[in-house]
Amino acid sequence: MTERATLDPGLVVASHGRHCLVETPEGQRVICHPRGKKSQVVVGDRVLWQASQDEGTIEKIEERRNLFYRQDEIRTKSFAANLDLVLILIAAEPEFSESQLSRALIAAEAERITPLIALNKSDLVEPFERAWERLLPYQRMGYGVLPLSLRLSRDVDHAHLLQHLQGKTTLVLGPSGAGKSTLINLLVPGATAQTGEISQALNSGKHTTTSTTWYWVDAARSTALIDSPGFQEFGLHHIDPMQLAACMPDLRPHVANCRFYNCTHLHEPGCGVRAEVQSADSPGSISARRYKIYSDLFAELSRPAY
Repeated sequence: MTERATLDPGLVVASHGRHCLVETPEGQRVICHPRGKKSQVVVGDRVLWQASQDEGTIEKIEERRNLFYRQDEIRTKSFAANLDLVLILIAAEPEFSESQLSRALIAAEAERITPLIALNKSDLVEPFERAWERLLPYQRMGYGVLPLSLRLSRDVDHAHLLQHLQGKTTLVLGPSGAGKSTLINLLVPGATAQTGEISQALNSGKHTTTSTTWYWVDAARSTALIDSPGFQEFGLHHIDPMQLAACMPDLRPHVANCRFYNCTHLHEPGCGVRAEVQSADSPGSISARRYKIYSDLFAELSRPAY
């Protein structure tokens, strides 16, 4: 029998520090420790692990389809691997940050993961109308945008959302106050209890919230939600500034019309992107707000690292 034949397949469903929880194909969950000093394992990883007494050791991480992460000047924060969808949950109130929304969308585009935007608090009529109008350019880009009212717990909203999530592995992303925990608890009954059990297992009895957790929505284990921690900043330092326009669907079609192949779309003559930016004199297909997000991000990503 070869060494590989003694290894068991598994799915990483939670991680905390040097511990992670691996689920077997039969649905059993085992505490495992990555081999080596540095843990590269993230939730959503398919792994091969070896049992040792009542725990296990992760011997190999299978090749990932994608990895959704953010990176600032100091560190990289991985959210999850092997995703089909990133659900970006924002709210009509408090007012969401369009810069943060754009950063999450760009990170998803860079990894070729489909994003879906859900706007919560549709019961707040005027704030919702204002927020919905701000999202019109994103709908025109082809992004799915769904209205939600988690406070009213409307079945029609949940059914519509579940249609998009069916059979997929979805990372739920959003700022604090958007309703992420409410959404998880509505779609996954008992999620809070599960989180407590996982935290206790990974922290030897201490109740500490795990940073990222996998939940099955259905008994057949075909639809999954991954809850992620909230964040204040979303760094994109892993993206080359010259590739930024290619990750923005409203800018991308016009790059081919630039006179220069290495156009930054900031100041060059004959720029196909700048020609499409809306102004008082020109309707354009790129909103001025979106172009400012691009130019600010380009400057941020071009700054030398110290």
